[in-house]
Amino acid sequence: MTVLRDYAASVIQPALGQTAALYDEVASPDGTLRTSWKRLAAEAVDLTLPELNRVGDEIARLLADEGVVYTPPGADQQAWRLDPVPLVIAPEEWSVLEKGLAQRAELLNAISRDLYGPQELLASGTLPASIVFGHSGFLRVVARASADHRRQLVVTGTDLGRTPSGEWQVIADRTQAPSGIGFAMENRRVLSRVLPVAYREAGLHRLAPFFQALRVALTQVAPDGREHPRVVVLSPGPTSETAYDQAFLATTLGFPLVEGSDLVARDGAIWMRVLGRLEQVDVILRRVDAEWSDPLELRGESQLGVTGLTEAVRRGTVTVVNGLGSGVLENAALLPFMSAMCERLLDEPLRLSNVPTVWAGTPEGRDQVLDRLDELVVRRIDPPFVPEALTREQLVTAILAEPYRYVGQERAAVSVSPTLDRGRLQPHALTLRAFTLRHGSSYRPMIGGLATAAPVGTESDEVGVSKDVWVLKESPDEPDQGLLDSLQVAHVRAPVTPVPRVLDDLFWLGRYAERVEDLLRLAIVTHELAEDFQGRAHSSGGRTLSVVAQVLRSLSPSPFDAQDFEGDLRSLLLDTRRPGSVAQTVARLKEIAQSVRDQVSPDLFRVFGAMDRARGALAANPHGWQIGESAGRMLTDVLALHGVTGNMVRDEGWHLMEIGRGIERSLQLCHLVGPTLSVRRGIDVDRDVHLAVLQAAESAITHRRRHRGVVRGASVLDLLLLDETNPRSLAFNLRAIDASLATLPGSSGASRPERLVDDLLEELERLDVAALMSIEGESRPNFVRFAQATGQQLMRLSDAVAEVHFAAAPTPRALALSAGGGA
Repeated sequence: MTVLRDYAASVIQPALGQTAALYDEVASPDGTLRTSWKRLAAEAVDLTLPELNRVGDEIARLLADEGVVYTPPGADQQAWRLDPVPLVIAPEEWSVLEKGLAQRAELLNAISRDLYGPQELLASGTLPASIVFGHSGFLRVVARASADHRRQLVVTGTDLGRTPSGEWQVIADRTQAPSGIGFAMENRRVLSRVLPVAYREAGLHRLAPFFQALRVALTQVAPDGREHPRVVVLSPGPTSETAYDQAFLATTLGFPLVEGSDLVARDGAIWMRVLGRLEQVDVILRRVDAEWSDPLELRGESQLGVTGLTEAVRRGTVTVVNGLGSGVLENAALLPFMSAMCERLLDEPLRLSNVPTVWAGTPEGRDQVLDRLDELVVRRIDPPFVPEALTREQLVTAILAEPYRYVGQERAAVSVSPTLDRGRLQPHALTLRAFTLRHGSSYRPMIGGLATAAPVGTESDEVGVSKDVWVLKESPDEPDQGLLDSLQVAHVRAPVTPVPRVLDDLFWLGRYAERVEDLLRLAIVTHELAEDFQGRAHSSGGRTLSVVAQVLRSLSPSPFDAQDFEGDLRSLLLDTRRPGSVAQTVARLKEIAQSVRDQVSPDLFRVFGAMDRARGALAANPHGWQIGESAGRMLTDVLALHGVTGNMVRDEGWHLMEIGRGIERSLQLCHLVGPTLSVRRGIDVDRDVHLAVLQAAESAITHRRRHRGVVRGASVLDLLLLDETNPRSLAFNLRAIDASLATLPGSSGASRPERLVDDLLEELERLDVAALMSIEGESRPNFVRFAQATGQQLMRLSDAVAEVHFAAAPTPRALALSAGGGA
């Protein structure tokens, strides 16, 4: 039998200590596969355990190659996890759930319109006022009877669990800034690659049409009269929990990914800063919680939002999706009243039940929560939701003091699904996040979603392993997502100039990429010398090794003894805490790449995945030869990175990246030749040092071909400083920098960066190599002065580029601090 059939046959219900049987997504109570799984092709059902583990390993590799990460609250960034066994839902099951999701989104939108409008729910007593006014998600600054909130909710998320009878039950609503749509699409992309036949023959709904519909929906909610609206995705930044999800969404939709500092309020409207101008923003897809969105009228200490955003929303010059204040709909105290509100606002019964919830804001509710403390999950309606740090007595005191701030919930009913755990299939508790979109005049759920599996007993909001959601079609000709054709939007070529923050990141992406390459080349040369001459310190090779190793240590100070070359090089490649190391520079390079993910090719992250595997091989292998092997593999990978960026459009971002690369290559050249060629050490040592320099500068073959193996300091300097045909030379890179500067809007021919480059080029034209190589004692003072002055001028050039092309506004500062000083 295959692994899934074995799993189904082994399931005994009730199980896992439950008083009632848990619904199993794969296995029927009689031990056979459920109908939805029986419809799948044999390629999915007949997998053996070794094959499933192989698929799991391939999934992990693909996710690592694409840089898919997630940062749980209060934890370090971690790799996104995807289980190879999807959640499969039959069409007749989905049809019932789909109606409930559409109704729920419509109801939430109606509740939002009422709370920020006439407030009939409060006036009629259908909903207690303290639930609304006592919740931080209710924003009074946007509540007024004349407000237009017809499109308050454009996309919603609904967390669901399945009861033992197989019915779906709502655990929580996500309306503030529902995340996970990008992760859902990434899961689908990966699983379709590792199970291509099963995916192709499953007859399931593709997700791409949902994204097309989402793009149309966002353009249609723009303020009236905007023919070609500008839409942006507002992110808290690359350290956000769901930064990957945000970047994926922005890239897929084709909208700029911006941060609060990239936007500015002027004349009651919101504008985006681009090079030399402002462009008005019409729609903001918000991934910043509402209370942090405007430091002027909301949380004054916020550095994530846009000062004046609330006023622009009130004036109707910009649409925020979802609207400011939609977080009040995530209030768990609303759940006991959802059925009554549905009857009043929609005049129909609630289709999806909620997890049983008791609000402590009434005397009866308070007493019930206190009497059932041992069996209910007690939550606050505001963060921190779970008061874990309180003792029982402290919790009782807190509830009695502010009962309206607490609810008691029965543990959410969840199903189980076979999940690959430590090489075996185990039944894990499963929750589903479904997404619903306003499509035209109604709401349409995504036919699919994002499922999460975790060991039974884990809280539903804790992170486990994700699962793809396969909703099968009723018939092969059924349109994907039930959309024959998305609503059309006029095709207009949008401006593509990135904001100054992104240009700054691309500039440093170029610098760090070049720094990694140059460090690796120098490390490889050092390792080769150490392999031959370690222990022969007084030989010419040993003395050359000492010189080259000292250059490496000047770039990255080492905690190791000067003669411990192996420990030093291993640390250089692996230790992210060592200043200036390859490992630290690669980590910084990856951080910057994450922040501009919407600007670069996904291939860039495959390069990082390959570099991580090379470093992993070194960490696992104690032998010295592995240092050179891993460094060589990492060098190959970083050269592939240059190839990836070489395919980018030649816009301002690419030119600034090339400027950063040229400045860094020139600086690294000064760091290399300065200490190595400024001292005379004897004929043999000088020859070996010169050869090492040429090798580190990737110019050894060219020099050998031109000078037939004869190595002199003057010929080395001529090739590395003055030869404009050598891509590694100072002259070549300065010319390239000058050409890229000329393409930028802030350049006039007389800007400070252009003047500094001109000065450097003029200095090179006047340069006399023979004079540079003149000896005084054992040193070459003219060359020392030249190398130092050139390095300082290059640093000034880097600063000038930042001042002219990146400076758009001062760094956001807190306007006020709360009593707790929190951020």
